[in-house]
Amino acid sequence: MVVKVYGAGYGSAKRVIACLIEKEIEFETIPIDLLKGEHKHPHFLQLQPFGVVPVIQDGDYTLFESRAIIRYYAEKYKAQGTDLLGKTIEERGVVEQWLEVEAHNFHPPVYNLVLHTLFSSKLGFPADQKVIEESEEKLGKVLDIYEERLSKCKYLGGDFFSIADLSHLPFTQYLVGDLGKEQMVRSRKNVSKWWDDISNRPSWKKALDVCNP
Repeated sequence: MVVKVYGAGYGSAKRVIACLIEKEIEFETIPIDLLKGEHKHPHFLQLQPFGVVPVIQDGDYTLFESRAIIRYYAEKYKAQGTDLLGKTIEERGVVEQWLEVEAHNFHPPVYNLVLHTLFSSKLGFPADQKVIEESEEKLGKVLDIYEERLSKCKYLGGDFFSIADLSHLPFTQYLVGDLGKEQMVRSRKNVSKWWDDISNRPSWKKALDVCNP
């Protein structure tokens, strides 16, 4: 059964695509244009009542929220492709811990930077310089913690690549790319080494090709 991924061109959907590639799962992408309001169409709202991408359809099974989706596939196909969860319950606990850190500590400030720097004009609201400055300061403090963590292990969850690392890919890509904030990564030796490692994985390069043809 081919997995359908709705909204694959957007940041959060890219973590889903990367996960599916790591797990060697066949998929197809279905574009959803947020600027044209396609996420508010009745058909899409039947799949995702909050009108947010991504959404997957796997046969008659529908799931939304990108982190829930990558958890689901990492568990369902644990023995297939890359093991993204760890071999023991203790390793799984640490992976889940850092996935939560990504969701609650890393993502909010970098998302605000993306929103107010890249998309405010497209979405019709003025960029808030105070939000940009505060978000950059918060993100810097988070990356300082990552620098310490990554001085002790190769990846956030330990010495193996996991969904905790994978989940960082889309918005760190914005940070070092379109946002022009690469120095926030490069000024931290261990974070820089980690980013070079995870961003050069074949799965991520393929995900970028799929999402940005």
